[in-house]
Amino acid sequence: MLEKIIADETWLEGERRGRPVEPTDPVVRHHVCSVVLRVGADLRERAMRELAAENQARIGEISSPPDRSSAAA
Repeated sequence: MLEKIIADETWLEGERRGRPVEPTDPVVRHHVCSVVLRVGADLRERAMRELAAENQARIGEISSPPDRSSAAA
């Protein structure tokens, strides 16, 4: 995935400048870092939401009173 981001950002910067650029170009590196940080933040946020939902479901299971209808039968 990282190679794809680098290739895309290298191509895009070359298009902006109207000439080829190297993947080691400082502007390309800056854009690659920005993309990686943004994707990482999105993944982290999604994982935190999923963990919170799982924890909430677990808390709901623990705090729910037992079903007494099956015990009466």
